[in-house]
Amino acid sequence: MQYRKLGSLDWKVSALGFGCMRLPTIDGGPASSNIDEKQATAMIRYAIDNGVNYVDTAYTYHMGASEIVLGKILKDGYRDKVKIATKSPMMHITTAAEYTRYLDEQLKKLDVEHIDFYLFHGLNKSRWDIMQKENLLYQAEQARKAGKISYICFSFHDTYEVFEQIINGYDQWTLCQIQYNYMDTAFQAGLKGLKLAASKGIGVSIMEPLRGGKLANPPKQIYQMMDDINYAYSPANLGLQWVLSQPEVSVMLSGMSSLQQVKENILSANKSAIGNFSDQEKKLIGKIKEFYDQRPNIPCTGCSYCKPCQMDIDIPYVLKLYSQCLTYDYYEDALRLYSMFVPPEKQTNRCIGCRICESRCPQGIKISEWMPQIHQKLGR
Repeated sequence: MQYRKLGSLDWKVSALGFGCMRLPTIDGGPASSNIDEKQATAMIRYAIDNGVNYVDTAYTYHMGASEIVLGKILKDGYRDKVKIATKSPMMHITTAAEYTRYLDEQLKKLDVEHIDFYLFHGLNKSRWDIMQKENLLYQAEQARKAGKISYICFSFHDTYEVFEQIINGYDQWTLCQIQYNYMDTAFQAGLKGLKLAASKGIGVSIMEPLRGGKLANPPKQIYQMMDDINYAYSPANLGLQWVLSQPEVSVMLSGMSSLQQVKENILSANKSAIGNFSDQEKKLIGKIKEFYDQRPNIPCTGCSYCKPCQMDIDIPYVLKLYSQCLTYDYYEDALRLYSMFVPPEKQTNRCIGCRICESRCPQGIKISEWMPQIHQKLGR
């Protein structure tokens, strides 16, 4: 296993981290709480036995079951071999008391005395405002002093400008987690955010290096591009190597669902190196990006001028989610995300076709026409 410095810490993290959001389930549902514990145990312990020393989960993963199962898996001495990262469920927290209550619950679920990397989950502008209003960073510092957590961190989903505010708004961040892959260099925090965090000595954990598997299972045209240059490895390896070739990346997370995926990703991480990406591979990435950029999509820029919606639909989020389905032909993750993060009372079938949002949209998107299509594909 290759190891990298994590920010300013005197500790090296494995290039590959194990993400516990897509563990195998008995019923096959990607967000199901019915985790196949036997398979998950074999996978995570195999990863640890082969050098992975960073395991990432969250309160909401697998409908709350991920932390419980991970706690069981890390028995028999495995807890001492890894650092645990989990996340404070900011989607449910509005007060300091709630922050503490959830942290104590997570310690019990994981069955540990302390959590190494404790992340404020999915920070955006509104959640950052709540953190400041409720002084949640002080609560985190108190939790650290009490020995409940070791490092104060955050994961992120918003614009670069918001990322910059958060990074510069606190001087004790140890690590941030961002979405980053060769299609997302200008999305959310993006390359600018990656470089900003690294310049401040903050470790960077990468989520969605393969866009939830979309880049690992591309259309047949991508395979033809790879055959044309005799690229000997898989599309997944191409995406992982691209991420791991960048010096600002501390650890790359992969949400693996089978032992075979674990083995393949460990092999890929083992042969990774900073700057280890050939000119031929860079040209191939450029052609793949051009192919995807020409595919159907909804031209939403996430400006949020369409908001607020009188039916409380998060219009930019659902448009972006469905646009990714059109571009990548990959509905499994969209179904999971829609069911996890869009409650029934805010789903797109609630649209009444008032078209007020359309009058505000600078891109001229026919939003009311997309809403029923989105629910037909993603609603349950």
